[in-house]
Amino acid sequence: MEHFFSLEGKIALITGASYGIGFEIAKAYAMAGAKIVFNDIKQDLVDKGVAAYQEFGIEAHGYVCDVTDEVGIQKMVAQIEKEVGVIDILVNNAGIIKRTPMLEMTAKDFRQVVDIDLNAPFIVSKAVLPSMIKKGHGKIINICSMMSELGRETVSAYAAAKGGLKMLTKNIASEFGEANIQCNGIGPGYIATPQTAPLRERQADGSRHPFDQFIIAKTPAARWGTPADLAGPAIFLASEASNFVNGHILYVDGGILAYIGKQP
Repeated sequence: MEHFFSLEGKIALITGASYGIGFEIAKAYAMAGAKIVFNDIKQDLVDKGVAAYQEFGIEAHGYVCDVTDEVGIQKMVAQIEKEVGVIDILVNNAGIIKRTPMLEMTAKDFRQVVDIDLNAPFIVSKAVLPSMIKKGHGKIINICSMMSELGRETVSAYAAAKGGLKMLTKNIASEFGEANIQCNGIGPGYIATPQTAPLRERQADGSRHPFDQFIIAKTPAARWGTPADLAGPAIFLASEASNFVNGHILYVDGGILAYIGKQP
């Protein structure tokens, strides 16, 4: 059974994986036998990431690149193929969120979120696909969100981008399935990361943040997820165990999408 989930000999590129969800997924891949490659937008983030991986005994290859820069991404992928090898697994993890009411959000800010959360996965996937096709196999995993299915005040750009990413996932699966390439998504629920830290801050009186209370009440698991909760699903979707799984979004949300809430 173990060999179904082995990533031995595979090369995995995880975007924006200096910390947080991407870091935990990369760490799990390394434990499953994969060689880790990651990028981030600044050299200091890449350096911190490489050092963090080394603390776990992982020799990660870090590159500085903006995921929205199509030419830069093409050059980075070519460099990875030359220095490390052909990418077997791509995790489109890099992303941002801007929590701003729609009427207060500028078109510039809206475009920035869509550019990083939707256009970038298209750009990076497009760059790695030719070599995957030539090799005869590949795995692309897009980090979607439960906001690929839901709307909520203050996250119009994020929800629009993640909804689009869900459909990009299905389209890549449809277009490249014949080439033995599987493209799936992971839809995290509310995960305890630096991005969500402001939503979990204790109030001046020591009580829980109102949003924190709301999420705990809305989630059947009665807790926030952790980046480590995404490691198992990510290994499944990167491994031979998922060879006939394509175009699927695996929601890892503690049951929040399945739950209407307690009766008052």
